[in-house]
Amino acid sequence: RFLGFVVSDRAPRGEGEIVFLTRDAREHHQFVMAAGRPGDLPFNPVNQLSFRVDSLPTLRALYKALKSESVENLRTITHGNALSVYFHDPEKNRVELLIDTPWYVPQPYREPYDIMLPDAEIWASLEKQVRGVKGFKMREDWAAEIERKIAQATRERQAALGR
Repeated sequence: RFLGFVVSDRAPRGEGEIVFLTRDAREHHQFVMAAGRPGDLPFNPVNQLSFRVDSLPTLRALYKALKSESVENLRTITHGNALSVYFHDPEKNRVELLIDTPWYVPQPYREPYDIMLPDAEIWASLEKQVRGVKGFKMREDWAAEIERKIAQATRERQAALGR
């Protein structure tokens, strides 16, 4: 409900059901939930659900709105390459709402930030912080490097298949 998903399909499955959810009419499902997790499982098998939002103002508005929802562990974290809002939903699933930054820093990188500061202050503070991290790059440089690695892996895979 809070993230704007609608049920696109649901069907019986074993003792429960499977439910398909989407926020985009072009996608049958972006998220699927199925009943049947064993009750004695000592942990939640879902590590994290991450959702990209369109802007810092949207991220801030969601953060503010979450304060009146029944969520736990609401907090803000930057990974250098993203500004994130984390929380646990009522079923204890960890959820991340995020926007990209123009930078890359090696992961894991986790630092709190104050989402209530003005946008320009957040961006300036974060840039100063991440430029000092060993391995810092502009995102486009990192993406170009990854694209080269993917192309090389594709060539190697095709060569191994005799293509």
